[in-house]
Formats: sequence, C-alpha cells, structure tokens
Amino acid sequence: MTERLTLKTSFGCSPQTSLLRQAVRAALLSTALGVSAVPPLAIAAQDGVTASRQSYNIAAGPLSEVLNQFARQAGITLASTPEQTAGRQSPGLKGEYSADQALDQLLNGSGLIAVGQESSGYVLQVGAADNSLALPTTDVKGFALGNALGSMAGYNATHSQVATKTSTALRETSQSVSVVTREQMDDQGAQTVSQTMRYTPGVLTNPYGATHRYDYVAMRGFNDGSVDNIYLDGLKSMGDSGTYSSMQVDPYFLERVDILKGPSSVLYGRSSPGGLVALTSKKPLYEAYRQVQATVGTQGQRGVGFDFSGPVDDEKRIAYRLIGLADTSDTQFDHNKEKRFTLAPTVSIDFTEDTSLTLQAYLQHEPDGGYHGGVPADGALHQRNGRRISEHFFEGEPGVDVYERDQQSFGYQFEHRFNDVFTARQNFRYLDSDVTNNQVYAFGWTSPTSNELNRYYTGASEKLHSFIVDNMLQAEFFTGATKHTVLMGADYQRRKTVVDWASGSLAPINAFAPAYGNSAITYFSPTSYVRRLEQTGVYLQDLIEMDKWRFSLGLRQDWVETSDENRIAESGRPAGTEINDKRTKLTGRVGALYLFDNGLAPYISYSESFNPNSYADSAGNPLPPTDGKQWELGLKYQPPGTDDLYTASLFRIDQENLATKLPQENFYRAVGAVRSQGLELEAHLQLTEQFKVLGSYTFTDIEYSKSMVSTLSTPTNIIENKGNSPTQAPRHMASVWADYKFDSGALDGLRLGGGVRYVGASWVDAENTMKVPSYTLFDASVGYDLGKVGLKGVDVRLNANNLTNETYVASCASLNFCYMGEERNVAATVSYQF
Repeated sequence: MTERLTLKTSFGCSPQTSLLRQAVRAALLSTALGVSAVPPLAIAAQDGVTASRQSYNIAAGPLSEVLNQFARQAGITLASTPEQTAGRQSPGLKGEYSADQALDQLLNGSGLIAVGQESSGYVLQVGAADNSLALPTTDVKGFALGNALGSMAGYNATHSQVATKTSTALRETSQSVSVVTREQMDDQGAQTVSQTMRYTPGVLTNPYGATHRYDYVAMRGFNDGSVDNIYLDGLKSMGDSGTYSSMQVDPYFLERVDILKGPSSVLYGRSSPGGLVALTSKKPLYEAYRQVQATVGTQGQRGVGFDFSGPVDDEKRIAYRLIGLADTSDTQFDHNKEKRFTLAPTVSIDFTEDTSLTLQAYLQHEPDGGYHGGVPADGALHQRNGRRISEHFFEGEPGVDVYERDQQSFGYQFEHRFNDVFTARQNFRYLDSDVTNNQVYAFGWTSPTSNELNRYYTGASEKLHSFIVDNMLQAEFFTGATKHTVLMGADYQRRKTVVDWASGSLAPINAFAPAYGNSAITYFSPTSYVRRLEQTGVYLQDLIEMDKWRFSLGLRQDWVETSDENRIAESGRPAGTEINDKRTKLTGRVGALYLFDNGLAPYISYSESFNPNSYADSAGNPLPPTDGKQWELGLKYQPPGTDDLYTASLFRIDQENLATKLPQENFYRAVGAVRSQGLELEAHLQLTEQFKVLGSYTFTDIEYSKSMVSTLSTPTNIIENKGNSPTQAPRHMASVWADYKFDSGALDGLRLGGGVRYVGASWVDAENTMKVPSYTLFDASVGYDLGKVGLKGVDVRLNANNLTNETYVASCASLNFCYMGEERNVAATVSYQF
C-alpha cells in the first residue's frame, strides 16, 4: 500500500508533459470503476481484534459520540447514519470486553444492533423491535456520503463533505464550514440560493442588491463579480463567469447548502480564495412522499410547485423523484418581471448493496430574468439637486430590455464498494445553456448639475456547452491504531461558449422623472468570440485519525488551458485570431485538530487556491491567474450530548492578480494584491426540542497590499491605494435568528420565527473617498400546521423579509454603480403533503 500511495504522490507533483496530460484525460473519460481488479488492502486490525478482550472506560453520553470513541479505541470501523443514532443515549462502557460484547453493551436499549462484516468492520442496523427506524440498505455505508448529504431535521447538521469530499463531522473538520438545512430555508422563506445564506458568517449575499438573476456571493471580503464559487452535487456549476451565461438553481430543488470558507483548490481545482458554496439537490426517497405547494406574495409573486418521490419496485431498489416549479413575479423595479419554469427528474438504482447509480436532470426556462443594474452614488447615497433616486427606478427601455435563459443539465452519480477498504465514485454532469441579453444601463450624469443619466446598450447572444467528470477512489484502513481515509481523484472539465456581443448608446434619461420611448440605439462595433476552457486535475488526500488528533493532508496538480478566438476582425486582430493561455499549478492543504473530551476542538490549517483568468487586457493578452493562500486558526465547541455547534475562526488570506473591468469596457485589469484577515463567530443551538437559535458575527479587515490601476475616468493612471479597502466588503456583519414551535395547549402547531441582520459600512470606490452606510434588516416568519385542526398534511407559512421596509443601498462597486437593497417582501405559502 505504501508503494501505491508514493506513486500517486509523485505523479501529482511531476512536471506536466503533453503525454501525461493526454493519458490522464483519457482515463477520466472512461469509467472510474475499472479498478475493480485492485486487491483489497491489508489492514492492521485483523479478525483477532473482534475476539480479543480489551479494557475500556467510556462515559455514558450520546450514542453517536460513544460509538465513535469506542471504534477508535477498539480499532474497528463502524458504519452508521445520523438518523439511527439521533436522540439516543448509551450507558457507556467500563471493564474488559471483546468487540462484540462491547457493542452489545453500548447498544443496550437502543433498538439497534451491530452486524459484523469482513475483517474488523461493523454495520449498525435496526433490531427487530425497532423497525420504525428502518432505512434503505444503501443508506448504511461507512464509505458513502449519506451522512453528509442526506436530509435532516432542524438546523443542526453534524457532518459535511464539502471540505474533504468524504463524510466528515463538522467538529472534526480543520476548516470553517457552515451548513444551511432544508428546514432553515423553509422557515426563513429563501427564494434564491444567495438568500439561503443570509444568516451565515463571512458571506455577503446581496453585493448587487435586489437582483435575482445570478447567485452572487462575496465571501471573506472577496467578490469578483462572478458566480464561479457555486457547486452542485460536488461538481462546479460550469457557467462562464466572463459572459452572461451562468447557471442558477432554484432553492426549492435543494436539500442543503454547505459553505466552505477559504481557498479550496486541492479538491476542486480553480476556485475563489474566499470559499465555495456547495448545493445538494433533493434525491429520491425509498418511502412514498408527495407534496404540492402554492405561493402568493408582494410584487405580484405567484408560484406553484410539486415534489413527488418514492420506490418504483417492491424490493425498493429503484426510487424516483420528480420536482417541478412555475414561478412568476414583478420586481421592485419598474417595467421588470421574473418568470421561471423548472422540472427536475431523478432516478436512483441500487443494483446491489454495494453498487448504486443516481441519474439526474435539471431543465429550466426563464423568459424574464428581472433587473440587473446600478445607479450613481450621487443620487443614491445622498441627495442630488434635493432628490434621491427611487428604489423602483429603471434606467433601461421597456421595449429593449430582455434577459432570457434556457439551461439543461444531465448527470449521474455512480458509486461502488469493492470491499471494506475500497470504494469508487464517479460524478458527471453536462450543461447546455442559451442566453439572450439586451440591456440599457446608466453610466454617470450628463453634467455636474444635470438630472439626466448617460445611457449605454449592451446586447448578447450566447450558447454554452460544458461538461465535468470527477473520479474518486477512497480507501479506509488502519496502520496500527491510526486510521487513514485516503482519497485519490482525477477530474476533467471542458467548456465552450460562443458569444456575439453588441454595444451602443441611447438618449439620456431623467433619473427623477423618467420618460421612456427613446429607444433608438447608436451602435458601436460588434464583437464575436469563441471562448474555451479545459482543466485536468489529479489530487491525493489523507485524513488521519490518531487517538484524539485529526490531521488532513492534501496535494493537487492542475493543467489548465484557456483560449479566446475572435470571429470578427478587430483593431490589430484579424478574424480567427486565437489567444491561448496554458497554466500548471500545484496546490496544497494541511490541517490539524485536537478533540478534547469536554467538546472543545482547536484547529489550525493552511490552504491554497488558484483561478486562471479567462480575461484579457486592453492588448488582448490573458491576465495572470489569481493565487490565494490562507492560514486559519479556530476553535469548535460541541457540548457533550448535543448537536449544538459553536465555531470561532481567525483567518488571513493573501491574493494576487484579481481581475476587474468597467461595465462600458470590453477588457480587464489586474488590481494587484489583496490581503484579507478577520474573525468569524457562529452558533447553532437547539435550546429545547421546540426552540432553535442561529447567531453569527463577522469582522473582515481587507485591504490592497499592492496598488491597483485606477477605475476613474483616466484608467491609465496609477493610484497609490495601498492600504485602502476594496468595495463591497463591509468590516462588520452580524445576525441572529430564532424559531419556536408550540407543541401543546391552545397554540399547538403554531411556529414563530424572527431574525435581525446587520451589515456594516463599506466603501463606494477603491480609492476610499465615500462610504456606503450600514443597515439593519428584520425578518419574520409565522407558520401553522393545519393538521391540528383536522386538515391532515396541510401547512401554511407567512414570511416577511425586510419587515420594516428599510430603504438602503446594499453596496457600491464604484462611484457610478450603486445597488439598491431589496424592499419588504411578504409571501404566503400553503403546502399539502399526502
């Protein structure tokens, strides 16, 4: 085994060659399961472990914690699910026992039994007296991601796969991870993926205000204006952040959202240094489930959805899930609408207890994509000529503006367990997208005293095709008393975007008394490109459990190629000219964590990221890739006997070569270097069975550590802004959410929730000449289970966001682009489960 691991490590670090890269890609495009002939690993714990007697002194406590402690001391593997152990206690263990005797004692009275497998492995199963907990066989896999990706009750997730691509307890993960559960999304009335994270520390979810077109997420102060940090079912969303073609998923189709803070290229390749957001879609259930819902709300919102799932065959080896949604709404901006029609069919097949396949599709049509634009700080943040720009103001043209997007994705998740040591997984997704965009936007006042805004036009017709495949081979084994979970992987992604862009200018518009109809466009020269990206990566990770220590080691080698071919002649570039950029990058991650018996878990970690720029400068040359490096020092606390989790993390991230552009320009600039450091605090509390509380605080100190190119009217000037803060990066953020469910008396079935969100001041421009004021928003939720009055399966919920209808500017990206915050939104939802 040592020889195999050494070979993989050396391969990941070797210099890239054309032959090596082609070989890796060929392997990636074939199935990952061709390694079935690999012999099983010999592990240190042999059959004698289960028969020999050993002395134990394990205190009584929550069953999951007690079993984990026992498995480590006994040198065995024990596969279970959180649903099996949730809410159960164990009497503990004291004295000399064999493994079988000890498990009988630990599980006494729980209704569960431990069934011995090959070597020293056990699987937790439901005893005959407790069939109510029975789960599909394939859910009970120690190697699987079920513990990290399944549904759960309440707000408190216990495991996540986002940091390690394996099911790892949050308390044992040496990096900051937050999880938003399905129940939290429903209680808070989230209507977009961005909104699901409004109560998560370190995340600014509305850097572009009230627009719903893309799921912009700025993390730890970093916002590059793209959605490159969104992942779905373990794979990058594969939109093109340099265009208007970005994939978006409606939260109605999600089971949970995992947020990993900081650089994460070791497992995922190119990524933002601020972190990533991992979406998990709803999967088929092996028990019948049927739900329909209808929503009405302010701004003319109307929506209906359905969610059907269950087994197909009597043996419950095939299950389906079919989810659909139709939603339409006006927006807070005049002359703008949003419409979305989505269907997501999914089928899961358990061929055997060791082999499963999930087939997925996501089909979405959006004839109206809503508003996306900004207005000058002079008029938005303070009065201009005695007046402010309305939060409903639309600077475009009703007869011109349109955003239409069609996206279809198809994929699968294949998993096979060879034995107690080896398992393999392959995830694949293909994305096809068609986007049409015509937008009229404002850029600055026509004169120092005028009420009229200059207007420009941008048009785009884009077709995107992309696919991504990730092969993983996981091995779990012991060397002495030390447990290793080794993950070897290779992934490949390819993307092609054909874009036709137009631009021009229109007549100005009065920002305080807009009159529409001046839709004549003076066109500039069009542009047409074919943009390509190809990435190949190999990675190796070892998660080490040594008594109460947890170590994580990771290394990855990437080969990335980008190209940009113009299809129309430009100044100095004949048609057909192609600009290519090839990069190789080695990234690493290392972490250490210690588990104290009192629930404390201090940790330290170092991680790296890179993100090749598909952007070009004014001369058409690709910008250098951005590089990120982070040190993080943290403390996690999980009180014994609970799933509550408190996290405190100190971090420092250094990034170089961040790209930026002005909206009216078709080229980008590198802004030098940025340093971000700060503190994040998070608490998930289940105070009682009825009372749940979330709390967070974020302090972010981010500044330019090297000067950048100015974004003022003379863009070639160098501004000495070292020490200044970037835009859209508030220094302080805080939030609290509480939810209480009555379960007795006259109020039985009533649910009340409420929260407050504070976002501190941020800078309007990179030169730090003006600030966006802080703002505080209040949210509320009221729900009632009508089954308490005889309407079984019927539930009603009322959500109000920005309850006091605060008028505010969410952030500014420059003096000319400030983004209005979302006004009060109230929605009532009726659901029926049958």
